[in-house]
Amino acid sequence: MRALWISFTALAATAAVQAVLVAFTGSVALLGDTLHNVADALTALPLAVAFLLGRRAATRRFTYGLGRAEDLAGLVVVLVIAASAALTGWQAVERLVDPREVTHAGWVAAAGVVGFAGNELVARYRIVVGRRIGSAALVADGVHARVDGFTSLAVVAAAGGAALGWQWVDPLVGLAIAVAIVPLLVGAAREVLGRLLDAVDPALVADAEQALRDTEGVHDVGWVRLRWVGHTLTAEADVEVAPTLSVVAAHTIAHAAEHRLTHALPHLTRATIHAHPTNAHSYHRAHLDSAAPR
Repeated sequence: MRALWISFTALAATAAVQAVLVAFTGSVALLGDTLHNVADALTALPLAVAFLLGRRAATRRFTYGLGRAEDLAGLVVVLVIAASAALTGWQAVERLVDPREVTHAGWVAAAGVVGFAGNELVARYRIVVGRRIGSAALVADGVHARVDGFTSLAVVAAAGGAALGWQWVDPLVGLAIAVAIVPLLVGAAREVLGRLLDAVDPALVADAEQALRDTEGVHDVGWVRLRWVGHTLTAEADVEVAPTLSVVAAHTIAHAAEHRLTHALPHLTRATIHAHPTNAHSYHRAHLDSAAPR
């Protein structure tokens, strides 16, 4: 929450400075960059709501809690990115059809530098915090800010074109900014939709399997399931143990496997480990045969 409010304040201040300069320079490239900074700032709001909902305790209706609200907030972020790209592209095309003079090129260039600095600082902060807490939505929002920061540098090119009397450079740069957002939009949408469909990094599954195999008493590992609930992981796994163990001994091994798993996966908050006997089918068949009447 602290990362969201600090980054929101920084981007809002950056956008406010740029908006003042847009008013008397008439730069569509700068307008596009300002809109992106406003969108960046506003995406903190749905994420904040999602984080607050995620803090609520699980209930008999929502047995896993409300952590998935974070994924829904991610969808809002994706829609905001798409809307800002569409609006910037429309403004750029309008200026190509109806060119307008860009004045105060030096101020436009300065605003571009301000936009880059503000976005890069926010991007670093969001990405560091997002990775530490395991929030894909916050990391994606940080990447969004970083890309917008580099598009702010394109405003400097627009200012250079205006200084040379090439008024067509400004709307072209604005259009280029809109196009540059498309790969970001696709990447963010893939990440958010993946979380909604319970996608996880295969490396996490491999780490979980290795941690379970390294547990003393575990002979083999069966199916392992991982899913993100907000920025926390939950796990379910089957492990094979010796068929001659008592229920208490098997439970002890399962508990040790759970403990090792939570240490192997930093963002794991709950795990369910099911212990069953090795070669369970053959073992039960042998017992049935020995118990059958002769």
